[in-house]
Amino acid sequence: MRSSLRKRILVTGGAGFLGSHLCGRLLALGHDVLCVDNFFTGSKDNVMPLLGNPHFELMRHDITFPLYVEVDEIYNLACPASPIHYQHDPVQTTKTSVHGAINMLGLAKRVKAKIFQASTSEVYGDPEIHPQTEEYWGHVNPIGRRSCYDEGKRCAETLFFDYHRQHNLRIKVARIFNTYGPNMHPDDGRVVSNFIVQALKGEPITLYGDGLQTRSFCYVADLIEGFIRLMDSPDEFTGPVNLGNPGEFTIRQLAEKIIGLTNSSSPLVHQPLPVDDPRQRQPDIGLARRALHWEPVVPLEEGLRATIVYFEDLLRRGLA
Repeated sequence: MRSSLRKRILVTGGAGFLGSHLCGRLLALGHDVLCVDNFFTGSKDNVMPLLGNPHFELMRHDITFPLYVEVDEIYNLACPASPIHYQHDPVQTTKTSVHGAINMLGLAKRVKAKIFQASTSEVYGDPEIHPQTEEYWGHVNPIGRRSCYDEGKRCAETLFFDYHRQHNLRIKVARIFNTYGPNMHPDDGRVVSNFIVQALKGEPITLYGDGLQTRSFCYVADLIEGFIRLMDSPDEFTGPVNLGNPGEFTIRQLAEKIIGLTNSSSPLVHQPLPVDDPRQRQPDIGLARRALHWEPVVPLEEGLRATIVYFEDLLRRGLA
């Protein structure tokens, strides 16, 4: 007999960095979790600690194909999220964002489930306003190398809101800013994982451009708390809502902090700035504070220490 409080929750991309943390949190809250992943960037290692839980189920599936299951809620996280991975097969990246959204929205419509979309700060492109608010429509190159991800996610938001307007579907849309923590892929090309692995190996730390471009870094546990609060918010609050840490650092400052925390002797080296790489990225989280009573609480140094321990373990096991 299922408890009336126990929900059946589908997490697409559930074996990925964010998805694995979300699956663990949902299980801790007492729910049944169906984790769906095609393992393009996700890893069974990320969900290995969950496999013994009788309320957890793992399914290999690509959401560009329809999925027929019975669930109460859907968290749609499936999509490569780092430039190295989403540019590897850009057509498939767009398909995952667009066809995947259509398939998951269709499932939500059929079973009358509430559905969450993991959107991204990349919908703002290289922003002309700073910090970015949800009202900003963005400054995006529609034909660049990053467009498969940026425009795919923008189209997914369009689909979510059209399903909401046309079919009265209960939707939640979160725009995720830079997030870091354990379970990050060591070769995803993201700045935190890059810097930590390079520092731990004593290799030169690569700064693109002058290193003065800024980012805001949110620890994964804080972000997952934001997901839960958004999904549990009243149905009339759909988002989109920015979820991220408004604390802003230059890439050079991040590199120097990681060198200090790892006691590394790695030198800093400069490479040309990638095309369409945003110069600034900082969320305005006023809406999340007001509507969800949410804001990050984990300081950057504390989060980096936990992430460094994770990568040290990967290196010991020869996995990074």
